[in-house]
Parts: sequence; structure tokens; C-alpha cells
Amino acid sequence: MKKKFPDFLFETAYKGIVCGVDEAGRGPLAGPVVAAAVILNPSDYPLGLNDSKVLNSNKRESLFLDIARTSIFGIGIAEPEEIDRLNILHASLSAMKRAILNLTTLPDVALIDGNKAPILPLKTECIIKGDSLSLSIAAASIIAKVTRDKLMLEAENRFPGYEFEAHKGYPTKLHLQKLSLLGSSPIHRKSFKPVRLNPLR
Repeated sequence: MKKKFPDFLFETAYKGIVCGVDEAGRGPLAGPVVAAAVILNPSDYPLGLNDSKVLNSNKRESLFLDIARTSIFGIGIAEPEEIDRLNILHASLSAMKRAILNLTTLPDVALIDGNKAPILPLKTECIIKGDSLSLSIAAASIIAKVTRDKLMLEAENRFPGYEFEAHKGYPTKLHLQKLSLLGSSPIHRKSFKPVRLNPLR
């Protein structure tokens, strides 16, 4: 029977300090990829943690505050220039590594969402769909998503007209229309095909 909610089974399989790691923003045409690493307190963590994609924005923001209050977390960012230079996979792994190294306490184990892990001076385990299986990864998915969404709201103020606050850089119909009308902005990912077809003007 399929599990309905994430739990601590992956975390409790290890001795020592365990963090969960996830990223947000691999698919967008604009903006950074943001990774987060979270060390939950097993005796004091927010209820309702789940994959950020199944939570509405109000719930994500509420849980973000609860996670920040009760947990240790680190954030890592890869900007569009790095994404274009490395490719989205390697930029995402770099952001994950930064998130882990930005923790004030270095963990013994990192549970990574997905099937690839950055090279780290600690044990790693990749978990497919980890944000729906591990509470620590679910918490990381929320921190990463809320952080990135806030950055894209700021991007709309810096580059008005693209309506980044609505689509967060993802290739929606609205975004593609704006890209065709305005050309790309400095925060668009030049290596992504729809952006290449609509260069900076």
C-alpha cells in the first residue's frame, strides 16, 4: 500500500545527524535554482509537512515559518549565469552542496531528493520522490520553494512586464507571450530554447 504522507523512516535508518535536501526551479526559463537543506528536530517539528507541490501557497508560507523556528536549515542558490555555464543538472547539484555547507551544523548524512547527489564530505542517499517520502526532504522542498518564489516576486520589481509574480519563471502560456513580446531579461536562462529564440533586446 502506497504511503500517503512522508515520515521519519529514512532518517531513523541512520545514526547521527541527518538532513533532507531538495531544490526548486529546475524547469523555469528564468530565475535561479534554489536548494535547501533541513535538519529537523525529531521531537519538535511542524505538522503537515509534505511535498511543496501538493501544498497551497498559504500553507507553504506558514510551514516555512514553523520550519525556520524549529529546525536548522541552509539555502544554496545557482544563478541563471551558472545554469547556462554548467547546465541545469550540475547547477542544481552545486546549489544543493551550498545549501548543505551553509548549515550551521554539518550533518553526518544527507538525504537527497532525486537520483543524483553532489560530491560531499559526508554520506548521501538519493531518494526518488523523496519529498513525498521523507519528512526532512519535504521540509527542504518547502524552504526551497518559498525562498525561490520570494526571489521571483523581487524579480518582477526589477524587470516589470514579465509578470514573474504570476508564473515564477515557468514556461506558461503567459510567460511565453511576454517573452515573445519583450525579448529576454538579464535573469532569463540563455541556454533554454524558448529564451534563445527571444534574445535580450
